[in-house]
Amino acid sequence: MAEKSSIFDMIGPVMIGPSSSHTAGVVRIASAAIRILGSLPTHATITFYNSFARTYEGHGSDRAIVAGLLGMATDDKRIREAFDYAKEAGLQYVFQSVGNASTMHPNTIRLQLRDERNGHSVEVIGQSRGGGVIRIVEVDGFPSDFSASLHTLIIDADDRTGSIAFIASVIAHDDCNIATMFVSRKGKNDAARQFIEMDSGLRAITLDYLRQLSWVQRVTYIPNID
Repeated sequence: MAEKSSIFDMIGPVMIGPSSSHTAGVVRIASAAIRILGSLPTHATITFYNSFARTYEGHGSDRAIVAGLLGMATDDKRIREAFDYAKEAGLQYVFQSVGNASTMHPNTIRLQLRDERNGHSVEVIGQSRGGGVIRIVEVDGFPSDFSASLHTLIIDADDRTGSIAFIASVIAHDDCNIATMFVSRKGKNDAARQFIEMDSGLRAITLDYLRQLSWVQRVTYIPNID
C-alpha cells in the first residue's frame, strides 16, 4: 500500500503546499510586508478573510504566512516547519479570521507587524489572486495597488504641486521606466504616499537623493521579491 502523503509533500520549483493561492501567494504577501517594514518582525497579528478564514489551517496558509514573515522563499522546504522556526527566531504571532467581509477579495490577508528592536511597525493588506500572483492593496491606511513582482518604490511625501512629476523625472534620469504609479493622500496639501512600479532597479545614489529632499519623509525601495 502506498504511503499517505500530507499537503506539504507537494514540492515544486515555485511552491510548497496544496495550491499557489494558499501557499506561494501567501508567502509573497508576507515577503512584501517585511520589506515594507524594513526588517523581520518580532510581533505579528495575522487576519485571514473570507475563503482564507475558512481554509487557512487545512491548506497550510498559516505556516506559509509565518514562513514568509521569517524571510523564506516560496520554494523553501522549511515552510512545513515554519512554526518551529518562528519559535527559534522569537517571532510572536496571533491568527485571526473574519469569514464574511463582503467588500474584500476572497483571499485577503491583513498583516499588522511590529519590530520592537527598532520601534517600526506597518499594516499591510494583500490579496492572493491565484498562480502565486498577489496585489498589495493597502499600506498603513493608504490605498495601493502593486504586485511586488517589479521593482517598487514607496515614497512618503508632502502633497505639493509638481511632486509627482518631479519624482517621475528623477526616475527617468536613472534610465528607469515606470510601469505603474498609484498615489494616495490623506487630504489636499496633507500627507501623500506614492507607489511606483518600475521595470528595472534604481541606483543607490538616486535613492539617497530622493531621501534628502526636504519634502520627502521616507523612501522605501523593494526590489523584485522573487
